[in-house]
Amino acid sequence: MLNVNDINVYYGAIHAIKGVSFQVNVGEVVTLIGANGAGKSTILNTVCGLLHSRTGSVEFLGQNLASVPAHKIVERGLAHVPEGRRIFQQMTVEENLEMGAYTRARGDIPDGLERVYQQFPRLKERRRQVAGTLSGGEQQMLAMGRGLMSSPKLLMLDEPSMGLAPILVDQIFDIIRQLHQAGTTILLVEQNARMALSVADRGYVLETGKIVATGTGEELLRDEAVKKAYLGG
Repeated sequence: MLNVNDINVYYGAIHAIKGVSFQVNVGEVVTLIGANGAGKSTILNTVCGLLHSRTGSVEFLGQNLASVPAHKIVERGLAHVPEGRRIFQQMTVEENLEMGAYTRARGDIPDGLERVYQQFPRLKERRRQVAGTLSGGEQQMLAMGRGLMSSPKLLMLDEPSMGLAPILVDQIFDIIRQLHQAGTTILLVEQNARMALSVADRGYVLETGKIVATGTGEELLRDEAVKKAYLGG
Protein backbone atom coordinates (compact mmCIF):
# COMPACT_ATOMS: atom_id res chain seq x y z
CA MET A 1 0.00 0.00 0.00
CA LEU A 2 2.78 2.44 0.96
CA ASN A 3 6.29 2.21 -0.47
CA VAL A 4 8.89 4.71 0.79
CA ASN A 5 12.14 4.46 -1.14
CA ASP A 6 15.45 6.17 -0.27
CA ILE A 7 14.11 9.44 1.14
CA ASN A 8 16.52 12.14 2.33
CA VAL A 9 14.96 15.07 4.17
CA TYR A 10 16.72 18.23 5.33
CA TYR A 11 15.89 21.07 7.71
CA GLY A 12 18.15 23.72 6.20
CA ALA A 13 21.66 22.28 6.50
CA ILE A 14 20.59 19.53 8.91
CA HIS A 15 20.27 16.11 7.25
CA ALA A 16 17.33 14.74 9.28
CA ILE A 17 16.36 11.61 7.31
CA LYS A 18 19.15 9.62 5.65
CA GLY A 19 18.25 7.17 2.90
CA VAL A 20 15.18 5.67 4.60
CA SER A 21 13.18 2.95 2.81
CA PHE A 22 10.26 0.92 4.16
CA GLN A 23 6.85 -0.39 3.16
CA VAL A 24 3.40 -0.94 4.62
CA ASN A 25 1.23 -3.72 3.22
CA VAL A 26 -2.58 -3.82 3.17
CA GLY A 27 -4.03 -4.72 6.57
CA GLU A 28 -0.79 -4.37 8.52
CA VAL A 29 0.14 -2.37 11.58
CA VAL A 30 3.70 -1.16 11.00
CA THR A 31 5.51 0.83 13.67
CA LEU A 32 8.49 3.18 13.57
CA ILE A 33 10.24 3.28 16.94
CA GLY A 34 13.23 5.26 18.14
CA ALA A 35 14.39 7.86 20.60
CA ASN A 36 13.06 11.41 20.64
CA GLY A 37 14.59 13.26 17.68
CA ALA A 38 15.31 10.10 15.66
CA GLY A 39 13.19 11.38 12.76
CA LYS A 40 9.95 9.45 13.19
CA SER A 41 7.58 12.43 12.88
CA THR A 42 9.64 13.87 10.02
CA ILE A 43 9.02 10.67 8.06
CA LEU A 44 5.25 10.89 8.60
CA ASN A 45 5.25 14.56 7.59
CA THR A 46 7.13 13.63 4.41
CA VAL A 47 4.72 10.81 3.56
CA CYS A 48 1.70 13.10 3.94
CA GLY A 49 3.21 15.91 1.84
CA LEU A 50 4.02 18.49 4.53
CA LEU A 51 7.76 17.99 3.95
CA HIS A 52 9.61 16.93 0.80
CA SER A 53 12.49 14.58 0.17
CA ARG A 54 15.42 15.58 -2.03
CA THR A 55 15.72 12.03 -3.36
CA GLY A 56 13.77 8.83 -3.79
CA SER A 57 10.01 8.46 -3.79
CA VAL A 58 6.88 7.98 -1.72
CA GLU A 59 4.31 5.78 -3.46
CA PHE A 60 0.80 5.23 -2.13
CA LEU A 61 -1.44 2.67 -3.86
CA GLY A 62 1.07 2.56 -6.73
CA GLN A 63 1.10 6.32 -7.35
CA ASN A 64 4.03 8.64 -6.71
CA LEU A 65 3.03 11.42 -4.28
CA ALA A 66 5.93 13.76 -5.16
CA SER A 67 3.81 16.46 -6.80
CA VAL A 68 0.52 15.82 -4.98
CA PRO A 69 -0.58 18.57 -2.52
CA ALA A 70 -1.18 17.43 1.07
CA HIS A 71 -4.99 17.86 0.92
CA LYS A 72 -5.14 15.73 -2.25
CA ILE A 73 -3.18 13.00 -0.47
CA VAL A 74 -5.98 12.90 2.13
CA GLU A 75 -8.51 12.54 -0.68
CA ARG A 76 -6.60 9.51 -1.94
CA GLY A 77 -7.12 7.77 1.40
CA LEU A 78 -4.15 8.64 3.61
CA ALA A 79 -4.99 10.24 6.96
CA HIS A 80 -2.49 11.67 9.47
CA VAL A 81 -3.26 12.02 13.18
CA PRO A 82 -0.51 14.45 14.21
CA GLU A 83 1.67 14.49 17.29
CA GLY A 84 0.14 16.64 20.03
CA ARG A 85 -3.43 15.93 18.77
CA ARG A 86 -3.88 19.38 17.15
CA ILE A 87 -7.64 19.44 17.65
CA PHE A 88 -9.64 22.62 17.08
CA GLN A 89 -9.89 23.75 20.70
CA GLN A 90 -12.77 26.22 20.32
CA MET A 91 -15.00 23.91 18.26
CA THR A 92 -17.29 21.22 19.61
CA VAL A 93 -16.40 17.54 19.39
CA GLU A 94 -18.81 17.04 16.49
CA GLU A 95 -17.53 20.08 14.61
CA ASN A 96 -13.98 18.68 14.93
CA LEU A 97 -15.14 15.37 13.49
CA GLU A 98 -16.93 17.11 10.62
CA MET A 99 -13.68 18.94 9.80
CA GLY A 100 -12.07 15.53 9.35
CA ALA A 101 -14.60 14.77 6.60
CA TYR A 102 -13.86 17.85 4.47
CA THR A 103 -12.75 15.70 1.54
CA ARG A 104 -15.90 13.54 1.70
CA ALA A 105 -19.29 14.10 0.06
CA ARG A 106 -21.68 15.87 2.43
CA GLY A 107 -24.05 12.91 2.35
CA ASP A 108 -21.33 10.61 3.73
CA ILE A 109 -20.87 12.59 6.96
CA PRO A 110 -23.77 11.14 9.05
CA ASP A 111 -22.60 7.57 8.40
CA GLY A 112 -19.03 8.58 9.22
CA LEU A 113 -20.11 10.16 12.50
CA GLU A 114 -22.07 7.05 13.42
CA ARG A 115 -19.05 4.82 12.79
CA VAL A 116 -16.79 7.05 14.91
CA TYR A 117 -19.35 7.21 17.73
CA GLN A 118 -19.57 3.40 17.74
CA GLN A 119 -15.79 3.23 18.04
CA PHE A 120 -15.59 6.03 20.62
CA PRO A 121 -18.81 6.11 22.71
CA ARG A 122 -17.25 8.77 24.97
CA LEU A 123 -17.16 11.18 22.03
CA LYS A 124 -20.86 10.63 21.38
CA GLU A 125 -21.61 11.53 25.01
CA ARG A 126 -19.57 14.72 24.60
CA ARG A 127 -20.44 15.61 21.01
CA ARG A 128 -21.74 19.09 21.94
CA GLN A 129 -18.85 19.81 24.32
CA VAL A 130 -16.11 22.29 23.39
CA ALA A 131 -13.10 20.17 22.45
CA GLY A 132 -10.61 22.20 24.50
CA THR A 133 -12.38 21.16 27.71
CA LEU A 134 -11.89 17.41 27.10
CA SER A 135 -9.33 15.38 29.04
CA GLY A 136 -6.06 14.41 27.35
CA GLY A 137 -7.29 10.90 26.61
CA GLU A 138 -10.56 12.18 25.19
CA GLN A 139 -8.67 14.67 22.99
CA GLN A 140 -6.55 11.81 21.62
CA MET A 141 -9.70 9.83 20.86
CA LEU A 142 -11.09 12.90 19.10
CA ALA A 143 -7.93 13.30 17.01
CA MET A 144 -8.13 9.64 15.98
CA GLY A 145 -11.86 9.91 15.27
CA ARG A 146 -11.27 13.00 13.14
CA GLY A 147 -8.68 11.05 11.14
CA LEU A 148 -11.14 8.19 10.61
CA MET A 149 -13.79 10.60 9.27
CA SER A 150 -11.97 10.73 5.92
CA SER A 151 -12.49 6.94 5.58
CA PRO A 152 -8.75 6.38 5.18
CA LYS A 153 -7.17 3.36 3.53
CA LEU A 154 -4.05 4.08 5.62
CA LEU A 155 -4.16 5.74 9.05
CA MET A 156 -0.90 7.29 10.29
CA LEU A 157 -0.74 7.83 14.06
CA ASP A 158 2.00 10.05 15.48
CA GLU A 159 2.71 9.45 19.21
CA PRO A 160 -0.89 8.62 20.22
CA SER A 161 0.10 7.79 23.82
CA MET A 162 2.16 10.93 24.45
CA GLY A 163 1.39 12.59 27.78
CA LEU A 164 -1.32 10.12 28.79
CA ALA A 165 -1.67 8.26 32.08
CA PRO A 166 -0.89 4.51 31.85
CA ILE A 167 -4.55 3.46 32.02
CA LEU A 168 -5.35 5.76 29.07
CA VAL A 169 -2.35 4.44 27.14
CA ASP A 170 -3.85 0.95 27.48
CA GLN A 171 -7.20 2.26 26.19
CA ILE A 172 -5.62 3.93 23.16
CA PHE A 173 -3.73 0.74 22.25
CA ASP A 174 -6.91 -1.33 22.68
CA ILE A 175 -8.52 0.99 20.13
CA ILE A 176 -5.55 0.53 17.76
CA ARG A 177 -6.00 -3.26 18.05
CA GLN A 178 -9.73 -2.92 17.31
CA LEU A 179 -9.06 -0.76 14.24
CA HIS A 180 -6.53 -3.34 13.03
CA GLN A 181 -8.99 -6.19 13.53
CA ALA A 182 -11.60 -4.20 11.58
CA GLY A 183 -9.18 -4.07 8.63
CA THR A 184 -7.61 -0.62 8.98
CA THR A 185 -4.00 -0.39 7.79
CA ILE A 186 -1.95 1.61 10.30
CA LEU A 187 1.48 3.25 10.31
CA LEU A 188 2.30 3.98 13.95
CA VAL A 189 5.01 6.27 15.30
CA GLU A 190 5.40 5.76 19.01
CA GLN A 191 7.98 6.35 21.74
CA ASN A 192 6.46 3.64 23.93
CA ALA A 193 8.33 0.91 22.05
CA ARG A 194 7.00 -2.00 24.09
CA MET A 195 3.35 -1.10 23.45
CA ALA A 196 3.99 -0.28 19.80
CA LEU A 197 5.76 -3.58 19.09
CA SER A 198 3.07 -5.53 20.95
CA VAL A 199 0.41 -4.37 18.43
CA ALA A 200 2.61 -4.27 15.31
CA ASP A 201 2.96 -6.88 12.59
CA ARG A 202 6.33 -5.37 11.70
CA GLY A 203 8.59 -2.64 13.01
CA TYR A 204 11.50 -0.46 11.98
CA VAL A 205 14.00 0.99 14.46
CA LEU A 206 15.26 4.51 13.71
CA GLU A 207 18.44 6.10 15.05
CA THR A 208 19.49 9.61 14.00
CA GLY A 209 17.53 9.49 10.76
CA LYS A 210 18.53 5.97 9.66
CA ILE A 211 16.81 2.60 9.91
CA VAL A 212 19.12 0.37 11.96
CA ALA A 213 16.90 -2.70 12.49
CA THR A 214 13.71 -4.25 11.18
CA GLY A 215 11.65 -7.35 11.92
CA THR A 216 8.29 -8.53 13.13
CA GLY A 217 6.96 -6.98 16.30
CA GLU A 218 7.75 -10.20 18.20
CA GLU A 219 11.30 -10.41 16.80
CA LEU A 220 12.10 -6.84 17.82
CA LEU A 221 10.63 -7.37 21.31
CA ARG A 222 13.09 -10.27 21.72
CA ASP A 223 16.06 -8.48 20.13
CA GLU A 224 18.74 -7.84 22.77
CA ALA A 225 19.89 -4.51 21.30
CA VAL A 226 16.31 -3.23 21.05
CA LYS A 227 15.58 -4.43 24.60
CA LYS A 228 18.61 -2.62 25.93
CA ALA A 229 17.98 0.63 24.05
CA TYR A 230 14.18 0.95 24.17
CA LEU A 231 12.59 -1.60 26.48
CA GLY A 232 14.62 -1.11 29.64
CA GLY A 233 15.87 -4.70 29.41
